[in-house]
Amino acid sequence: MCTKITVSQEGHTEQHSLGKSVLLHLVPGIVFTIIYILGVRYTVGRGVPPFFVFLIAGILFLIPFELGYLFYQAKKRNKSFSLKGIVGFRNKIPKWQYIVLPALLLSWAFLIAMVVNPPIENTIIERFFTWVPEHYFLASLVSQANQYSKSLLVVSAVFGVFFNGIFGPIVEELYFRGYLLPRLSWLGKWAPFLNTALFSFYHFFTPWQNPLRIIALTPVFYTVWWRKNIYLGIIVHCLMNLAGSFMLMVTILR
Repeated sequence: MCTKITVSQEGHTEQHSLGKSVLLHLVPGIVFTIIYILGVRYTVGRGVPPFFVFLIAGILFLIPFELGYLFYQAKKRNKSFSLKGIVGFRNKIPKWQYIVLPALLLSWAFLIAMVVNPPIENTIIERFFTWVPEHYFLASLVSQANQYSKSLLVVSAVFGVFFNGIFGPIVEELYFRGYLLPRLSWLGKWAPFLNTALFSFYHFFTPWQNPLRIIALTPVFYTVWWRKNIYLGIIVHCLMNLAGSFMLMVTILR
């Protein structure tokens, strides 16, 4: 499929072919998952929790890859590291929408996560993923906490807040919603849904959570698309991950 060009409010935005878009969505997740699996395989039985391996893989590969790709595109287009024209969806919206819209979207996401998702996720794991060793599940940080030193649990919890709760979500939103989503504009109203689905599949290390991510995040990414405002996605994504990170911290450190 040929590359297309469309005109948006922010000027000419290069459009990615379906194949290119799929690759840019999924390749970082594939490589990250391979690194994660190899890292867990090497550290299992050595007192290192999988969640710590997950964070280190994100810090050393995922964040640098996604941010680096954006800066590479910026350097190629702008002859500088300015992300102008690279990261889109930065329209201004009324200030009250930064409060009301995230509140509504978070309420929906937490409802799905706390009420709808648990039986679905448990069923998927029991039917299709019983072959996955327990130590590959990120939740083993809690279920197997007695196997790890208190100091490493503290480091994992603190790193989780900063990197899984703040830096990671910001970079992912810049990459997936700020860069990739505007370049699917040729799909019209289907663009946010495809972006949501591919973003979910990109989490190859937790495929049993795909229904949760798709159901919970589709309204979020459609809102980013509708308002052409990436900051809404950043706010919701960070708050969701921070909530999970703080709950994890309280659980393992109490």
